[in-house]
Amino acid sequence: MARKPGLQEAALHLTKIVLDDFPNTEFPLSIVECMNNGVAANRTLSHPIPHWRQIVARACSSVMFGIVLCTVSMASAHAVAPGEAVLPEQKTATLFGATIRYYEIGSGPVLVLVHGLGSSAKGDWGRIMLPLAQTHRVLALDQLGFGNSDKPQIDFGIQTWVDFLGEFLRQKQVTDFTLIGESLGGWIAAQYTIQALQGVAAGPTLTLPKPSRLVLADSAGLYATMKKLFGPPLSGKQAVVGASLAGEKQLLASVFVSPSFRTDQALRDGLAWSLSKGDSWTIHAVRNPALLNETVDNKLGAITIPTLVIWGRQDALLPLKDGRYFASRIAGAELKIIADSGHAPMIEAPDAFLSALLPFLR
Repeated sequence: MARKPGLQEAALHLTKIVLDDFPNTEFPLSIVECMNNGVAANRTLSHPIPHWRQIVARACSSVMFGIVLCTVSMASAHAVAPGEAVLPEQKTATLFGATIRYYEIGSGPVLVLVHGLGSSAKGDWGRIMLPLAQTHRVLALDQLGFGNSDKPQIDFGIQTWVDFLGEFLRQKQVTDFTLIGESLGGWIAAQYTIQALQGVAAGPTLTLPKPSRLVLADSAGLYATMKKLFGPPLSGKQAVVGASLAGEKQLLASVFVSPSFRTDQALRDGLAWSLSKGDSWTIHAVRNPALLNETVDNKLGAITIPTLVIWGRQDALLPLKDGRYFASRIAGAELKIIADSGHAPMIEAPDAFLSALLPFLR
């Protein structure tokens, strides 16, 4: 089956993890997104096919930063395989002078979706946006530095994305919503919620709209895990330096549960695709150890709204124990574990993800 030109774009920004610049990271999170676009391209199939694996490999080709705080790429809104539902065109918002692209789909209670590192709105959420839009108004933006949004060469921090999310919601006049974040997006969502509920704001007109509910999916943001990902390789563990076939194989194995995603062709395609980049500066910026000052371990008690934590049982990037920690430190939080899934259950097991999420949204 011939590849649709847009599918390459769909995987493009997932791959931003720049392995050669972050040899210390054993499990680069951003690969998650690579999987999303691949699955989305074949959403009607129950098993991966070579076409899908090629997309996956490309998306994962240069993972620079294990935290990957999720996960996927700048998915093209026009990349569609036969039988796949078509997302509408992205809309445009101007925030602090920067162009931000986003999806706005459906009507009803508002859901705000925040994607992970090296990913995009379609990359992380492409398989579940339309099902959610049947009963909700879905807002999913390509965060600054990713996807189709502007990619300025600035010093990024979690607060950067919190500020942009707040401005976006103020501009959209959203006041009652459920905030859902995956990986890096979960870290941002947690920090945003803490500050919104505490009334932290830089000025009287800059208050953060308060979410009514919070969902954290395989979320980054805990100090010990982030420090490990930022630190040197474990003793006796050989680091893979530079973009390479060995690096591709290691990364794919760390992200996906199924070994079917590690074919020789997938590795070839991944290495070739590593030459096509767009958000590497952003990923370099997230590598900054100063972000450890923005971890949320000791702040989770400030989250007092209903919270759901969803985690892939076999997440090799952010361990399940982190999910249990989030759930234990947020009063009343519920933990849902997705079996046979790795770091991105909304991509690898979208039906199971929706089964865990929808009851919470009712």
